[in-house]
Amino acid sequence: MKRNALLLLLLTTLTFLSCNENDDADGDYADYLVARPLVMSKAEFASSVDILPPISIDESGKVYAYGDYVFINDKSQGIHVIDNSNPEFPRKVSFIKIPGNVDISVKDNFLYADSLMDLIVLDISDIDNIVQVNRLENVLRQGVFFPFDADIVEYEEFDYETEIVVGWQTVSERRLKSEVENRTDVIFDGFALAEATNDSGSGEGGSLARFKIVGEFLYAVDSHHINVFDISDLENPKDLDDIYAGFDIETIFNKGDHLFLGSMRGMYIYDISSPATPTFVSEFQHGTACDPVVVDDNYAYVTLRGGNWCGATESGLFIVDISNIENPELTISYPMDEPYGLGIRDEKLFICDGSSGLKVYDKTDVQDLQALNHFKDIVTFDVIPLESHLIMVGDEVLYQYEYLDNNIKLISQIGLD
Repeated sequence: MKRNALLLLLLTTLTFLSCNENDDADGDYADYLVARPLVMSKAEFASSVDILPPISIDESGKVYAYGDYVFINDKSQGIHVIDNSNPEFPRKVSFIKIPGNVDISVKDNFLYADSLMDLIVLDISDIDNIVQVNRLENVLRQGVFFPFDADIVEYEEFDYETEIVVGWQTVSERRLKSEVENRTDVIFDGFALAEATNDSGSGEGGSLARFKIVGEFLYAVDSHHINVFDISDLENPKDLDDIYAGFDIETIFNKGDHLFLGSMRGMYIYDISSPATPTFVSEFQHGTACDPVVVDDNYAYVTLRGGNWCGATESGLFIVDISNIENPELTISYPMDEPYGLGIRDEKLFICDGSSGLKVYDKTDVQDLQALNHFKDIVTFDVIPLESHLIMVGDEVLYQYEYLDNNIKLISQIGLD
């Protein structure tokens, strides 16, 4: 009996010590978002656009709605095409392979997409027979954007003469904290990135869009410029003079004769009454943070996401009074957790608050937003409030919601993996 009791005590002690050691070891580790470059040969890149059967998504990006279809960007890899003629039962149609793709915009069945520094034009009038009709080379100033949401950026040497970086792949990995803190290559040195970037009816994009069609013009922003294209001949866009617009530009939104550019430093407003030559009107400055912007008649709604490479330590919603377009002023701000895209429809305000889910507010009184819904336990990225219903893309999932009087209700979701 004594021997058995001693053995039991020994086993209990060893188990306790083992658990403590595991706890201590676990405390030395943390989860980090790691980004690595996607590399391909320049020869392959030049002829890389292809139409494929539906495939699993790798990393969901921006969302775009046009007619009965939803297009979802697979970051740096291409576009997933969804038949949404019945929002309750969306159906995967195909995948448009476009290396280096981040943004799209559509007008009268012509789809415009970036492929690094090139502009791709596709005829989508027959969705089952999509055809590339044009490729304008080296018309976009910046092709690969730095992965600001990553905690760690890693890359390996490659042949700069024959290969090119077409984007980034990000994954969550558990790393030893001390090793990460002592790394010398956590911050990307920019050399490989610089090498890569040197060589009718319109649809609706989300607030994270960098492409925007207004009338017969396509505006595409990079970190410093508005790239302007005359698309009066839809098949053959004409590359016009770029407009230097500011620093760290991330998103573009149109309201009437004005473009609202969201940047890491603030919001820039440009007049496009002469559409070929946007002219600066004013700016609203805030602390450095990642931010998109949407606008109604009197206010601009700006979400600021802090942490990681974005600069700021806090996140929130900023509501800016633009009744005097030449002198925008902050009205009020609200704290958020990790906001990405946002949208407005009538008196409703929708905010994709990252892993904190989708938040819906009544914005009748901007000084006192009223919470209507909070869909938790989902990761949210970008949203498009259509006239008939709401479209949202999250963590490899397409969600759709029905508008109700004072609320919204989930009507469908489809996994993209």
